[in-house]
Amino acid sequence: MARLPRLGVAGWPHLLIQQVHDGQLLARDDTDRQDLLDALREAARQHGVAVHAYQLGASALVLLVTPERADSASLFMQAVGRRYVANHNRRHGRQGGLWSGRYRGTVLDPARYLLDAMVFTETPERSGGEWALSVGMGWSEWSSAPHHLGLRTDPLVTDAPGFWALGNTPFERQAAWRARLQDGLGESRQRELADAMHKGWALMPPDQQRVMEAAIGRPLSPRPRGRPRKLI
Repeated sequence: MARLPRLGVAGWPHLLIQQVHDGQLLARDDTDRQDLLDALREAARQHGVAVHAYQLGASALVLLVTPERADSASLFMQAVGRRYVANHNRRHGRQGGLWSGRYRGTVLDPARYLLDAMVFTETPERSGGEWALSVGMGWSEWSSAPHHLGLRTDPLVTDAPGFWALGNTPFERQAAWRARLQDGLGESRQRELADAMHKGWALMPPDQQRVMEAAIGRPLSPRPRGRPRKLI
C-alpha cells in the first residue's frame, strides 16, 4: 500500500513524535538537551509553528504544535533534525542518522483532545516508548510541564487557548494543571492518542473529519477492508 502523504492542517493542533534508532539516546546530557531546545525554538520561529507542549524523552521527542500553514510542521521537523543531528554527531564523534524513520503525528480536535494531548506529552517516558504518569513526580523535568506549573518561563512554549481557559489568573491555571497532571489519563485515552499519533489518523468528530478530508485531499481515518458492497 502506498504511504500516505504527511498530515498537515493549518491552524489545527498536531501531536507529533520523532523516535531515535534502537540503542540510541535522544540526548546524552544537558548540553544536548539545551541544543535541541534551541533548535526547536529557532525552527518554530522560522516556519510558523506554535509549540504548546513538548517532552525530550530518552528515546523520542514528543511535541504538541499548531502550524500556520499546511507544510509548516514538516518544514519545522526537517529544520530541527538538520541542525540538532549535525551538532549531536559533531559533539559525540559519531556519523549517520539519529532518527528511526520519519516523524509521525495526528491532528486533533482541540475542544475534545488538546488538554489530554498536553498531559500525554508532558508525562514521563517509560521504557519501550510508552507514555503514562509515573508514581511520584507525575511530569517530565525536560518538558513544558515546569512552564505550565509556574516553575519557570519557557521561551519555546506558546500557551494554547485551552490552557488559558483553565483559570483567570496564572495561579488558577497552574493549580488546575497540577491537578490534571496528577489525575493523568486513563489507559484507553492514552492508547487512543498513541495509536492516532503513530498511524497518522485524525482525532475529531466524523462530520468535521469529512469536511477536512475534502479540503486536504487525504483520508483521515482507515477505510473498511475489502471491496465496497454493491447496491442492489
